[in-house]
Amino acid sequence: MAAPAGESDPASSRRAFPSMSLSAEAAPFVPESQLNCLSEAEKNFSRCSAKLRALRADSVQLREQLNLLFDQLLSENYNKTLDASDVCSLLKHTSCLVPLSQEHLVVKFCQLVHHLLNQLKVIMDEQTLNVLLNYTVTALKDCSAWTHSDVLLALSTVVYGNGPHCQQVDISLLFCTRVLLNFGSEISLICSRNPGQPPLDEQYRNTCFQVFLKTLLSLKPPDTDDDNLTSLPSRLIVFLFLMQFLQRLMFQGTPGLSVEWPTVLYPAPLPQYEGVPSPKPAEPQAPSAKSKGKDKKTEPEESRGEEKDEEDKESVPALQRGEEGRGSGGTAPKPFPPLFYPSWKLTSSDSEFSDTEGNVQSKLRLSHVRVRQGALHCILAVVKAVEKRTLYGYWSSFIPDSPTGGPPPLTLLTIILKDPSPKVRLCALQVLTAMLDGSRQFLAVAEDTAPPRTSYTPFSFLLATSVRELHRALSLALLAETSSQTLTQVIKCLSFLVANAPYHRLRHGLLTSLWKQIRPYVRHRDVTVRVSALTLYGAVVTTQAPLPEVQLLLQQPDDGSSPQDSALSWRQRNGEGGSPPWLLKLCLSLVTQPREDHFDGEGGDALEPLPVRLAALQVLSHLVRGYFSLTQASLSEIGQASTHCLGETDPPLQLHGSKLLEECGTGIILQYRAENNLPESSRVSLTQVSFWSSVLSGPLTAALQNEQHSTLQASACDTLASILPQAFAQLPDKTQLMCITMLLGLTYLESSLVKMAAVRALGLYIRFPCLREDVMFVADTANIVLAALDDRSINVRARAAWSLGNLTDTLVANMQSVGADFQEEFSDMLLLKMLQAATRASADKDRVKSSAVRALGNLLRFLRESQMIRSAFQRPLEEALVALVKTVQSEATMKVRWNACYALGNAFRNPALPLKSAAWTHDAFSALCHAVTSCKNFKVRIESAAALAVPTHRDCYRDTKQFMCVWHSLVTALEHSEDTNDFLEYRYSASLRHKLSQALLHLLSLSQWQDMPSLGKSLASDEGSGVKKHLAKFFSLEQTEEETDQERDSKGESFPPQQRIKSLKETLKKLKELNSNEVGLEELEGKETVANFLEELLKTCEVS
Repeated sequence: MAAPAGESDPASSRRAFPSMSLSAEAAPFVPESQLNCLSEAEKNFSRCSAKLRALRADSVQLREQLNLLFDQLLSENYNKTLDASDVCSLLKHTSCLVPLSQEHLVVKFCQLVHHLLNQLKVIMDEQTLNVLLNYTVTALKDCSAWTHSDVLLALSTVVYGNGPHCQQVDISLLFCTRVLLNFGSEISLICSRNPGQPPLDEQYRNTCFQVFLKTLLSLKPPDTDDDNLTSLPSRLIVFLFLMQFLQRLMFQGTPGLSVEWPTVLYPAPLPQYEGVPSPKPAEPQAPSAKSKGKDKKTEPEESRGEEKDEEDKESVPALQRGEEGRGSGGTAPKPFPPLFYPSWKLTSSDSEFSDTEGNVQSKLRLSHVRVRQGALHCILAVVKAVEKRTLYGYWSSFIPDSPTGGPPPLTLLTIILKDPSPKVRLCALQVLTAMLDGSRQFLAVAEDTAPPRTSYTPFSFLLATSVRELHRALSLALLAETSSQTLTQVIKCLSFLVANAPYHRLRHGLLTSLWKQIRPYVRHRDVTVRVSALTLYGAVVTTQAPLPEVQLLLQQPDDGSSPQDSALSWRQRNGEGGSPPWLLKLCLSLVTQPREDHFDGEGGDALEPLPVRLAALQVLSHLVRGYFSLTQASLSEIGQASTHCLGETDPPLQLHGSKLLEECGTGIILQYRAENNLPESSRVSLTQVSFWSSVLSGPLTAALQNEQHSTLQASACDTLASILPQAFAQLPDKTQLMCITMLLGLTYLESSLVKMAAVRALGLYIRFPCLREDVMFVADTANIVLAALDDRSINVRARAAWSLGNLTDTLVANMQSVGADFQEEFSDMLLLKMLQAATRASADKDRVKSSAVRALGNLLRFLRESQMIRSAFQRPLEEALVALVKTVQSEATMKVRWNACYALGNAFRNPALPLKSAAWTHDAFSALCHAVTSCKNFKVRIESAAALAVPTHRDCYRDTKQFMCVWHSLVTALEHSEDTNDFLEYRYSASLRHKLSQALLHLLSLSQWQDMPSLGKSLASDEGSGVKKHLAKFFSLEQTEEETDQERDSKGESFPPQQRIKSLKETLKKLKELNSNEVGLEELEGKETVANFLEELLKTCEVS
């Protein structure tokens, strides 16, 4: 007999010792002094481990000893101080002692494996893993079914996180149908892995996947009791990607619904041809129950659910047991209980179950809820994982359009409106939110403003009806929802719908009803609901702003009158000093005023919670950005609220206050832009922007100096950059100097975010009329920008290059306005540094390169002849032009190549540039000729043609060969001006033809005697016929009027037809005035051909 637990038998230990061999399986020696320091659990483990190691398969009374030792080991709770190698060695040795025929010992050994590995978190070696896997897999195969529960528990513990290491075992033995029907959820652990581990082999992943599908499709085993719920937890496995099964499972056990398994879920609402259905047997009439008041409509969802049931009696052929049924035949149907109050919530007097049956049904309902949650969680994972364009194929299976008859479709909206579990409704809303997120491109084609077609229903109309059905269903859910968490998700889902739906293509009314319905929730008792409601208002005022429907809602008076009664008064008050929008006043009060429900003893100065105030500030920013004309009357109040937020201690509140100020400044700047053509009376007067003085004198300055919050500093820099130049000029000199000094100092901080914002602000200040002629400020800004161009952050370098482009624009503007005095006063060494820095930046990434080449063109135009002939400038000048040529020839982005072409044309405008003698002239013209003929982007072609037409002297084109190369390139580009595979480029084809025609006319006006033979041959050939046709269109009045809009879109110069014909006459006059002394016959013939061509062209234009 073994010694009792807790006692030590030295004699037996001595007798057992000689029979043991020294091996890895031997019990470790533990000194008595160390044994005394161990806990009772560790002592017991050491004793039992030694005894187990001493046992052999042929030991006397092996079964009794194993049983006793297993009980002792299972009775202890272990900590992580035990050695993992000792545990692995013990389990390997014990697996050899327990035969599979002794099933009770097998069960206890499996319990021990789970107990030790689960509590101690042991990382097994490969040998132990293989031994335990082989043992448990063989036990599943050979042992009785009653042992499978404990065997699978041990197996799940062994394989958890070890899937890639289990491939030497025949895992197919695990996939017994009977086992998986009862314990499929534990088998799924073989697919799990820890971070950094390799995944399971593909063949085993496929096997697991097939098993999961069988589990979901399997029926209840015939010998399983009704109260056996083990088949339902197996359906909680969420590793499924077939949408038809998930769509079925998300309705599992929903009261009042009976859903059949779909055969195939098609990715489009196509007709599905099925066989003739078998006749259904007559259904017995269910026992009558107490009426729940069919005629009394307490909630919109209830009445809609009853109407659906009456429309189609066969859509729900038989409810689940315990639910009320519907009679058949000619008798009047029995009323259903409301679907928001399912039958299992009936009182005890109405229930048909006993207490035992009710307990079983309660467990069944809970399991069904878990299944529906698992299916929806899986669908959510699928929605987030797959590409949007793949997901849109299944859109109609989850989001319906408006019902037109027949049984209502079972979709996500059915769950949102009718599922009794708030958690399931929350999951369905999360899935719907994920589907709506990023769907703007898909929903963009939705439209229902066109007259309806009777022959067919266009896809755009189907999408529009889906959007309307979403609005209707979510509005109903908003009214009926009682759970604050689910209500928050309903409002969030509405926000995503509003942000992605094209309301400018839909009939008015959707946003109006939503605007009124969401208004009470702004004062909801739950903070999260209030924040969500404000977020929804922010989405409404952001979508396709300015939207006429939203503009009308913002003008609506806050007196509860209907839109029909007061629409005229809104329009009359618009722009005539009417009251500010209700939403604007609400957000201002939420930000600055004490809240109305301060019942917790905080006093009368308790403000709204921080999330509510932040959401209100965001709505204010959206309002100012999208509907500035409606908010400009309250600009002073908005500025005061922003200043108030900047003066508080919460950094997020300060940040949003700063952003609101930035939006105000940006709105004012947009009003004063010349292209907006706003009358002076509609603009914000300069006296109204006096709040800048109060802002700059206090809280904004403190935010600029807050080095603990770099995001706040960067936002404050953006706010400084949004000051209107005219308003900045009216600030006191002391305040102007403070702004400049602060920005210059912030560029020396380590934070890339702050440095980037400060450099950008300086790049805007350099364009201010009151600052750009200040040579010292220009020089200081140039030094800051040059230092930022060497920053390690690509974002800082990109902003620095952009600011350098603005700075060089200022140099060119000063050269034209001030004259040579500014050029002479500006430092030559600083100009050289700028030229070298811009050349280096042109080799950077495209984000930097696009602005760097623009700066190079401006610098090359700004240089004086006295500087170009200096040895210090000659090599940098050549390197700059070579860099521009390489950029034009490169495969960079369109923006980079366009800027490079523009820069070359800008450089050609400098008369001091040695185009006549420089070695790089040929390469420059060749690069532009290649771009104008072969570039796929028409904007680049337009700019390269414009650059080729910049030189004003014939000598700039060098010899006749170079001149004719440019001519033939322009002619070829004109012939292929409509050849493109991209429809988006075709809209610029008219502008391209106009620019090419101008360039050809420019070359003809500069041509000399040496060019006449080649020009005459070109115009006399078929090439000349094509040129004549396009030039005739160029000089045509009707064609010009049709294509003027395209010219404006491409920002090309548009000349009236009279001016074009005038330039043609001047060109013909110059040609005839050429001196014919010492000219050969070939030149004379060429001149005559060119002159005849121009005269015929002129006659054609005069006739048309």
